[in-house]
Amino acid sequence: MLLSLEPRGQQSRAMLLLSPLLAGALTLISGALLFAALGNPPLETLYTLLIMPISDMYGVTELAIKALPILLCALGLALAFRARIWNIGAEGQLLVGALAGSAVAIQLIDVESRWALVLVFAAGVAAGTAWAGLAAWLRTRFNANEILTTIMLNYIALNLLQYFIYGPLKDPAGYGFPQSAMFGDASRLPILFEGTRLHVGVFFALLALVAIWVLVQRSFFGFQVKVLGLDRRAARFVGFREKRLVWLALMVSGALAGLAGVCEVSGPIGQLIPQVSPGYGYAAITVAFLGRLNPVGILFASLLMALLYLGGEMAQMTLNLPLALTGLFQGMLLFFLLACDVLILYRLRVKLPWQRQFVATPVAKGA
Repeated sequence: MLLSLEPRGQQSRAMLLLSPLLAGALTLISGALLFAALGNPPLETLYTLLIMPISDMYGVTELAIKALPILLCALGLALAFRARIWNIGAEGQLLVGALAGSAVAIQLIDVESRWALVLVFAAGVAAGTAWAGLAAWLRTRFNANEILTTIMLNYIALNLLQYFIYGPLKDPAGYGFPQSAMFGDASRLPILFEGTRLHVGVFFALLALVAIWVLVQRSFFGFQVKVLGLDRRAARFVGFREKRLVWLALMVSGALAGLAGVCEVSGPIGQLIPQVSPGYGYAAITVAFLGRLNPVGILFASLLMALLYLGGEMAQMTLNLPLALTGLFQGMLLFFLLACDVLILYRLRVKLPWQRQFVATPVAKGA
């Protein structure tokens, strides 16, 4: 038996828009079956995973804090993906942004001016931009595949962070723990609501969302990015400068990831630690596709992904389930999303072994 995929003659736009919801429903059903197989009550476990973390106002603010770095990274990735520039390096750009911002904040611990926070953020954004610029340079100068280069740069960024946190930036009064000193108050993001950790960084994320929406939907640059993603030859034919677009798309993506990193260290964490990111940059890839590369869709997908992070921690504490549950749900969500998209765009054909096509051979004249 042979399986083949044939393009559908007419694609359903409604189904393309609804496939993220279908993927989410299939993920919930699969998760319930998995919990039942493990001996956990499915409904109770799903309640612990998806409802309990946001059952009070503090939980809602924690959801916003978790969603912030994912949203920023996903917005930048969506811009690059629209141009078919496959930036897989948001995780490394986030880590480098956190590292650079922390290095500046540590030097300004005793400074009381609010300009200290501006310098911290400028360092983090610049570092994320430069880290993405390395991939852009390798792509435009040597035609290196950006998928491979950005993935490798992720590991370099992780090892750089570990080197500095165990070395030059390690707190001498930290009893040997791998962490930096706590930032000064001038280098910390102000808290919005007393008794919570919600900070003004959420406004940066919302401003970035509006800016990316305007850039994609209402600017000539967004139109160029769209044309480049649809047909590179057409983009070259009309005079669009492909190399410049690659540079701009990757650098904007890196800047937003760097902003996400510096928001983490100057916001809820308040210092540099090895676990700055539990994989926000990688989760943002799923979020970008789940949100259909649309800023509004990415906002809701970011909240869903943040809920999975919070729910995984809650399930670990209350039900003694492994924290890897979060990664499992992320993987299932991406798998079902891709499967739904394939079946919407293509028709599955089954050919049995005896269904062979015979081609008649022409008979030569005079035979």
